[in-house]
This record gives sequence, structure tokens and C-alpha cells, in this order.
Amino acid sequence: MSDQVETAPELDDDAPLEARSPEGLDDEALERRAAALAEVLKFGDPVLRSKASPVTEFDQALGEETERMIAIMRDGMGVGLAATQLGILRRVLVFQAGADAPATALVNPEIEWSSAVEFATAEEGCLSLPGVVLEVERPLHIRVRASDPNGTELTIEASGLEARVLQHEIDHLDGVLILQRAPKEQRRGAMRALREGGTYAPPRPEEEAGDAAAGGDPPAAGNGAGTGAAAGSGAA
Repeated sequence: MSDQVETAPELDDDAPLEARSPEGLDDEALERRAAALAEVLKFGDPVLRSKASPVTEFDQALGEETERMIAIMRDGMGVGLAATQLGILRRVLVFQAGADAPATALVNPEIEWSSAVEFATAEEGCLSLPGVVLEVERPLHIRVRASDPNGTELTIEASGLEARVLQHEIDHLDGVLILQRAPKEQRRGAMRALREGGTYAPPRPEEEAGDAAAGGDPPAAGNGAGTGAAAGSGAA
């Protein structure tokens, strides 16, 4: 099998990792999005905390599986999707970190290198955690070794948002959610929002300044708390 090296385009490091906004969509697109999100496992399903098994057969069924995953990701307006989010415990992910980027499927992806001193913190959402956005610190640069659905080996060097999306999806394959990577206070607020069916996002600096001026506390969670988290926002 050949070994191909791909360099991912550099994207905005400060851009939040979350689903593209559904604003302006027609009824048909909204219906497709709802149908896609209905197929994604949500927080509380034990499969999301399970580690996926390596793929050993590169056959037509695998190709069809990745095509279906890409369709669900696009209809759901996410930037990535792991097979575990569909209840499939196989190490397969798809991603499209940018409107102009191609949708890519990776099989048996592994991070073989990450920047040891360069990290970035950014907001991440997740299709499996509807309405929740959390700040997550991750290495800014990574190198991933994987195969495509045909079994051809690939090496992807990624930075910024592309690297963040890949790390988010590989976490899913290892049974790790962004809740486990977020600061403790944010995790507590997100858990409360998930239990109550509300939304959560970290307080923005301008919100904290406003709360301080008013003598109040920053928002924590619950219905409508964390104004930056729109219901259904998520990435992967």
C-alpha cells in the first residue's frame, strides 16, 4: 500500500468548533438536519464511552459506511463525525473542517505526533451534546496516520481548526467526550444543562464584565444559560 502525505490547510485558530448555523435554511434542509441528528447518539448512551475496535476489512461495506457518515455529517451541519456516534464501534471517522474543504474519511486513525509546547484553547460543540459548548485546550499541531476506505495509508499533518477537529473525532473513537476535557466549572454547568434540557456556553469576557458591573454572578447553566450555546449546536 502506498503512503501519501497530506498537509491540511491552515484555518482560523480562534474559530469555534461547532456546527454551521441553521439560520436561513429552507424547510427541506431543516428536515434533513433533524433526520440526521436523530441518528446521532446523545449523551447518556453508553456506546459514547466505549472504545472502538480497529477495522480489519477494507471492503465495499466500509465504503458505503463512510459515505453514509459523510451524508449524515453534512445534513447535520457538523464538521466531523465518528462511527461511535452512530453506534458503530469501529475506528472510522469523517471530517470537513471548512466549507471549501473536501469531506474526508479516515480508517484506524492514530495521532503519532502532537506539538508539545504549542497549545490552543477554543470552544467546541458536539452533535452528541446538543446545546452545549465548552472550552477545550488541545495541541495546535498534530500528525495523524490512518488509511482511507480503500486501505491506502495516509499521513495527515494538520494545524489549527483542522487539528482540533481530528483530535475531537479521535477522542470519540477512544470513548472520550469534550466534557472530560473541559474545565471543572464548565463541566458542571454543562452537566446541569444536559440534565435539564437547557443550553450551556462559557461566559464571554463581555458578559463577565457586565455581570461584575451589575454585582451579579456569571451565568452557569440551565435553560437559556450561556448565551453562546444555541440549541443543537455541535461539531462532531
